[in-house]
Amino acid sequence: MLVSVSLNMQAPQESVPITYVDVVIVGAGPYGLSTAAHLLGKGLKVAIFGKPLNLWRENMPQGMFLRSYWWATNLSDPDKKYSFERYFESHNMEAPDPLPLEIFVDYGLWFQKQCVPDVDETYVQNVTKNGRYFDVTLVDGRVVRASAVVMAPGLQYYAYSPSLYAHLSADAVSHASIHHTYEQFAGKRVIVIGGGQYALESAALLHEHGARVDLASRHPIHWLVSETVEGRSWFKRIRYPKAGIAPGWFNWSLENLPYGFQRLPRRAKDRLMRGRGRYGPAGAGWLKPRVVGSVTLHESAHVQRVEETDAGVVLQLSDHTSVTVDHVMLATGYRVDLKRLPMLPADLLSKIVTYQDTPVLKNSFESNISGLYFVGISSVSSFGPFYRFVVGTEATARRVAGAIAQHVAHIR
Repeated sequence: MLVSVSLNMQAPQESVPITYVDVVIVGAGPYGLSTAAHLLGKGLKVAIFGKPLNLWRENMPQGMFLRSYWWATNLSDPDKKYSFERYFESHNMEAPDPLPLEIFVDYGLWFQKQCVPDVDETYVQNVTKNGRYFDVTLVDGRVVRASAVVMAPGLQYYAYSPSLYAHLSADAVSHASIHHTYEQFAGKRVIVIGGGQYALESAALLHEHGARVDLASRHPIHWLVSETVEGRSWFKRIRYPKAGIAPGWFNWSLENLPYGFQRLPRRAKDRLMRGRGRYGPAGAGWLKPRVVGSVTLHESAHVQRVEETDAGVVLQLSDHTSVTVDHVMLATGYRVDLKRLPMLPADLLSKIVTYQDTPVLKNSFESNISGLYFVGISSVSSFGPFYRFVVGTEATARRVAGAIAQHVAHIR
């Protein structure tokens, strides 16, 4: 039986009523929606807050393609009824390769309507611990009390901007994650900082929207080989088995032993995250023709100094070149830092055990605060790089739903 909760009532001015649920989910992206679907499948009362797929709908550029395979970007429901394959069948579509952003968004919204119909798009203002329960206050003043809270915040909270650019004005610099369209850069000269898929695709889209584009990457750009998994030779299939992140035995082990990384000692985790689990910057092979010859590339060159002048933004690179642009776009990725989550007040943050600003999690994705769980990129430090990707939603949702069902039963 599915039990969801709709919280659309208006609170009276004199007092704020409290709504009681079993679990609150903060965030309605792939991890939040998948976790909600599994919790609902266990008959729990679930309240989920946030705009569905908001990061993908408003913080990813129009015209973007996903680097991941379509079959590795399924959201997860307990009965496996709403996969991408089912979506393509119901929409009479062929599976595209690469996968356009707008199709992934449409699939995610289709999944949400089928599995988690009662998403409340109100944002959470703060989460406080109240004895055995949590009080979740929304920005409109409503309060929801729950036995458990699942933190599934969007990547935008963790957007990383190097301090080197902190002195520049908002007109001169921005993080790539705030741009959904690039029309405003037509006729301007822009430099993209970064060498990964997001940086390279942003550079291509900027060029295609009429900008003159430079790209500075600390390392030589690594282009992935464009080939379908099914089209590989039998030798490659054995040497590099199919996996959602990318072919290979290491990736296969992360997917088929999804909770093994969490059991490793901290030193071993750090070594893997610096090595094979780092997944350094790389660009999809199908993107290369849109970049090479169209974008001025500064490979193995990092920015040493940047100055905003009347003539524009002047950047001095380590290869002894100087570049003057109208705008600097930072495609410098994301770094988890719980202090950047505005809905977690200081008194609660001070009680959460962290490692390098990330939560230390048990094998149920639960923090040291009983009933407080973290999923998605927030869990990577404890659970490994598998959970940087949408392919990790099924393993997360299954484990978290089982743990919360037991937790709620115990509280009751």
